[in-house]
Formats: sequence, C-alpha cells, structure tokens
Amino acid sequence: MERASADSALSLTDQRLVAALQCNGRITAEHAAQVLGLSPASVRRRLHALGADGTVRVVVSPVARPRNGGPAGALFLRIRVLRGKLDTIVAALAAREDIPFIDVTTSGDEIFAVARTEPGSRDPLVFRQLPSTQAVTSLESATILHVFQLTSKWRHQVLTTPERAALDLAKPAPGAVDSVSPGPYGVDADALEQSLIDALTSDARLTAAALTARTGHPESTVRRRIAQLTAQGRLITQVLVDPRRLGLPIEAKLLLHVAPDHLAAAGQALADHPAVHGAFATSGPSNLHAAAYFPDLTTLYDFLSRDLSGLGISHVETAIVSRVVKRTPHPDPGRPALTVAQRRPARHGQGESA
Repeated sequence: MERASADSALSLTDQRLVAALQCNGRITAEHAAQVLGLSPASVRRRLHALGADGTVRVVVSPVARPRNGGPAGALFLRIRVLRGKLDTIVAALAAREDIPFIDVTTSGDEIFAVARTEPGSRDPLVFRQLPSTQAVTSLESATILHVFQLTSKWRHQVLTTPERAALDLAKPAPGAVDSVSPGPYGVDADALEQSLIDALTSDARLTAAALTARTGHPESTVRRRIAQLTAQGRLITQVLVDPRRLGLPIEAKLLLHVAPDHLAAAGQALADHPAVHGAFATSGPSNLHAAAYFPDLTTLYDFLSRDLSGLGISHVETAIVSRVVKRTPHPDPGRPALTVAQRRPARHGQGESA
C-alpha cells in the first residue's frame, strides 16, 4: 500500500479527533469515544499514532507577560529581504524566543512575523537590528491594539454543534474551585502550579502519573491542581497541526483598511468566520490584520468577494503563505538557539544580526 505523504489530508476520523483536542486538549479517550461514536481503544490508538509521528502536538498556550509588569504587547512585522538572503534572515529570526510566529509568502522575498515586546518601547529588533542588516530591504511594523481571534480558539469545522458542546470544557460551578490570591497579572502562580505548567508546556497531554514523576508532587495533589487550573480557564491548550493535514492547504494573510466606526464590527465578523484563525486591530494604515485557512483558491476568492462585503473595508491586501517557518508558542527545547552570528562570523560593517 502506498504511504500517505506528510502533507496529505488526514482521514475524517483523525480530523474529528484533532477537532476534539481543540475543544479540550486533555480530553480522555473514553470521553472522546463517547461523543464521537468510537471505541476507546480506537481513540487511544489513533491519538498515539498522531502524536508519535509529530502530526499533532498539544501544548500549553502561553499568556505573554512583559518584563515591566504592564500589559503584554506584540508587533506584526512585515520584512522584505534580498532574495538570496531570505533563508539567512529567516533562520536568525527563528532562533529568537521573542518571535513565536514566522511565515514566508509566495512572493519569495517577504517574511511575516510576530514579535513579543513591551508596548510603546523602542524594540531593538525593529529600531536597530533589522534596519542595520543589509539584507533587509524594507520593514513595516504594526502594534497589536486589540485581539478578536487567536489561533488557540480556532476550531476545525468537522464536528456538529452538539458534539462541540459536549467536548468543550464546562465552566466551574460557583464555589467549586478554590480561590487563588491575585497577583500582578490577576493570579499568583505558586511553585506547584508553575512546575506543572512548565512540565505541560511542550506536551499538555501528560498524565497525572507522568507529571508526578517529573515534578515530585503527590499524584492526588497534581490531579486536584490540574482540575483547578482547567476549571478556572488558566490552563489553555493549543493543538499544533499542519492545516494541510486538515484539508486546508491555502493560508492567506489579510491586511485591511477599515473605517474607524466599522473596525469593531468588522473585527468581530472576521473572528466569527470559520476560516479565520487570527484577527487583530493594529496600528498603521492596515488597521485590521487577519489570517485564514482555505481548502482552495476558489474558496479564498469567494471569501474576499463575498464574505468581506458590507464590513466597511476600503482596501484589502492579500498575501498567501508558501512556507510556515515557526508556528509554535514555545521554542523547541531540544534545538539550540543559534543566531546568524553564531553560525558564521559577521563581516565588518554589516551591523547586528536579526
């Protein structure tokens, strides 16, 4: 039998399991089997296979916390480079822990990235390092002002509404969760909680027994605290999967100009659209940024020509992603963070690497 290629679409059953994990990253095989009409043994076997070959990863979605204690901030970066230097700049950006997302578009000389930063700061990457790099021909930066939709909340549309309702995490009953003392970010992460979150960062499906082995805390304590964090909405998981495996090979970045009195409504309309996995109000002339998955170019055209109408959008620029370089909330702990300067000596007068 011919082996499926690494980017071929998963079976419908596997896609539905991925969607179940999007609803609840720590769902048990028994619960998923009951809702999806499968046997627990089959669910365990398929989940193991999807995780073993790296097709699907469930991680803890981080909450960005700035160094100065103020609100978190992030920048959208649009970087154009000399064509022969694209891979060099991409590698340097990918090695940075403050850049969680990097995409290369079909133009062949353009990079889209997100950089974590402090609001209003003169970020060294934007103000000094990238401008002084001769390979960079242009740089646009926009501050994220408001989040309408995050990738961690996007849901693959292969489940029915009742199935999603049965899989989504239930809200805690009043008084069912112990209170946690508020800290500078709303809650205090004590040593136990932080050790559990650290252990779950790269694999949010670790069992209580595995967490006990890693942290040294009693299993009953681990179970209780995990349940508490989940019920309080403070343990947010995210499913990392190549959208091509979900039958969605086209990803488009959208830069939109929206009249101020339509901005909130347009942003919410995008957030509610099943194709959109990211939507943000930003600074700059393109005051609404979005990212969406599509099964083909015809569906993308229909989205642009039909679904965006009536939202007060005066201009749309569409960029199609050709290569996803970095799409993980966390750096790979097994991969050394090499910069361009570390991989080869910088030539005199070229300035700092990205």
